[in-house]
Amino acid sequence: MISLEKPSTTNDKVVQSLEEQLAFFKQQNSDLTKQIEVLTEQIRQLTKALYGSKSEKSKYQAPDGQVSLFEDDPSFNDSEQTEEQSTETIRYAVTRKSTNRKRNDVFLGHIEVEEVHHHPADLACDCCQKHMVAFSTVLVREEAKFIPAKMKRVQHFEHVYECKACKKDVLQKAQIKRGKAPQGAIQRSIAGPTVLAKLIYDKFVQYLPLYRQVNEWSRYGLLTNDKNLSNWVIRVAEDWLRPLYDLMQQLLTAKSVLHIDETYAQILNRSDGRPAQSNAYNWVCRTVASEGPILVLFKSALSRGRAILADLIRGFKGTVICDGYAAYAELPEVQFANCWAHVRRYWLKAESKNGQIGVQYCDRLFQIERRIKNLSADERVKIRQEEAKPLILEFFDWIDRSPFFGKNAIAKAAEYTLNRKQALMVFLENGHVLIDNNPAENAIRPNVIGRKNWLFSVSEAGAQANAICLSLAETAKANGIDFYQYLMKLLTELPNLPIHQQPEILQQYLPWSENIQATCAK
Repeated sequence: MISLEKPSTTNDKVVQSLEEQLAFFKQQNSDLTKQIEVLTEQIRQLTKALYGSKSEKSKYQAPDGQVSLFEDDPSFNDSEQTEEQSTETIRYAVTRKSTNRKRNDVFLGHIEVEEVHHHPADLACDCCQKHMVAFSTVLVREEAKFIPAKMKRVQHFEHVYECKACKKDVLQKAQIKRGKAPQGAIQRSIAGPTVLAKLIYDKFVQYLPLYRQVNEWSRYGLLTNDKNLSNWVIRVAEDWLRPLYDLMQQLLTAKSVLHIDETYAQILNRSDGRPAQSNAYNWVCRTVASEGPILVLFKSALSRGRAILADLIRGFKGTVICDGYAAYAELPEVQFANCWAHVRRYWLKAESKNGQIGVQYCDRLFQIERRIKNLSADERVKIRQEEAKPLILEFFDWIDRSPFFGKNAIAKAAEYTLNRKQALMVFLENGHVLIDNNPAENAIRPNVIGRKNWLFSVSEAGAQANAICLSLAETAKANGIDFYQYLMKLLTELPNLPIHQQPEILQQYLPWSENIQATCAK
């Protein structure tokens, strides 16, 4: 049978089919190339996370040949020195350096000194056998001597007195007086203030979990178990530390600027019915130094939703410095300022020429902030408007003009920065607002360290007790207070004061009060 189709028509169809196949393979090749790029980027990031440096200091050079403004600069992590402090600081550093060459370990001034004198066994002269006379004493070495703690069993007796004369008079009412023992922190418990203070201090400052403390208490002579210790912490936190915690929360929400951050935790017995493996969260709020004494407040919650944030800062009207998490938005009378350290972190991950440029822009902003750190709020705003604002606008303009797209690190850095443009510029208008959220990240670090030791909280009550104790511990630390001495004072005096009837008494027990500063300062 003879075909009626012309050969040219058949050839056209073959060519068209081949072109379609070629287009398909080109598209497939393009898609696979993009996938390879994404997977390669993931491998690079994971390899860096496992084996790379954890420092965020830049190791790159700018296009003009200048290195990062923070590279090899120790002041990147240190507080800025004022001009008046510089001479004294240098002199102290030189003296300390020369001392450390001789001895790295030193004693504090209040340490008790015990002298041990060594005399020759035979004081008779080997030559003439006459008695020898001392003419010199040489200090040959010093050593530290540790005296272990000692447990005492303190018994409180109340003595009762009566008047014998009145007792004989039938018309006179018998007179009786009885001594009054001070109230304990926990009724019907052998745990005194010193034990409770050490228990809480060891857990929240030394990060020693309760089950490890049991053997230590046994060595001192106190037999107990971790369940009892946990109950002691919860009782103390609820009865005596929570009133101070609630007062601190009132004072914190009266500020105009707050740092906020959150991190995950684990609670075994949850009231929301979710399994124990589900993440719970610890939130932290921290005030800024330019608005008075530092306050640090933790809150335990079963989620990291916006409702938890709203409850944490209920009544607050001002600016919250935070990261880019979506819950930090849409709260009435609250403005959100984003963190430039997070922005810098994204550009630092993009190990490319454009990533270097992004890091350099951030470094220049941080250099300005370090230089104006000790100025007043109004002076900071003025310099930010003159120097930082043009630099930020130039940075955003550079991102807009650059073809950053896709799923690689540089595209994510550009997207993260542009999506938070408005919140990243808030600090330009308010001198109390810092350029980063590092104070909150530093404040929440003890919780992260503790989490690796405590592992989990059995109950929500225990998790909230942890939050209360951490709040007092970190606030005391931020205000130069010895937390152990502070706890001793609180647990000795508060049970014997009418703090619930006269809550104004609590003002005298805040870490920055004259009363506490005079008795518990480090």
